[in-house]
Amino acid sequence: MSNKRRIILFLPLIVFLGMGIFLYKGLFLNPEQLESALEGKPIPAFQLEKLENQGEVLTEKDLVGKVALMNVWATWCPSCKYEHPFLMRLARQNIVPVYGINYRDERGPAIMELAREGDPYALNIYDKDGRLGLDLGVYGAPETFIIDHKGIIRYRHAGPVDQRVWTDTLLPMVQQLQAEAKKDGAA
Repeated sequence: MSNKRRIILFLPLIVFLGMGIFLYKGLFLNPEQLESALEGKPIPAFQLEKLENQGEVLTEKDLVGKVALMNVWATWCPSCKYEHPFLMRLARQNIVPVYGINYRDERGPAIMELAREGDPYALNIYDKDGRLGLDLGVYGAPETFIIDHKGIIRYRHAGPVDQRVWTDTLLPMVQQLQAEAKKDGAA
C-alpha cells in the first residue's frame, strides 16, 4: 500500500480528532466573556426612534455625556425577563443611567411589558430590524455595554446582569469611569 493511500485512509480520523479537540476546547469558554471589536471605540452612529415616541429620533449623540449602561433587551427574551427586576433596582439606586435597546421586537408588546413590569431605562431605543445590534456585534439578548462619558464602549457583558455580575464586574468599572469623568469635568 502506498504512502498516499495510507494518508487518505487516515484523513477522516485526523479530521475527526481535529474537530473533537476544537469542540472540547469550546466547552470551557465562558459565553459571558465575548470579545468585542468595539471596546475602546465610539458607539456606532445610528438614527433610530425612541421606543415610546414613534417619530422621535435618537442618535449616538444622545448617549454621550454620562457614564452609562447600554442594555440590549426584548420581550421574546427569557433571560431579559430574569434580569429585569435587577435593572429596576439599579434604576431606583440612581448610580448610573441605563439606556435600553429594544432589539428585534414589536413596539406595542415592548411598551406594554414596560408598563406592566416597570421601566428601568432613562432612554429606550427601538431597534426593530436589529441594525444597531448588528453594528454593536450583538449575539443575542440580553447584552450590556458600559459606555464612558465620551461615548466610548469600555466593556461588553453577554447574558443577564444580576447582583454578582454588578458587584464583581460592572460596578467597579462604572465607578472608575465616573471618577475619570469627574476629573474631565463631565457629569
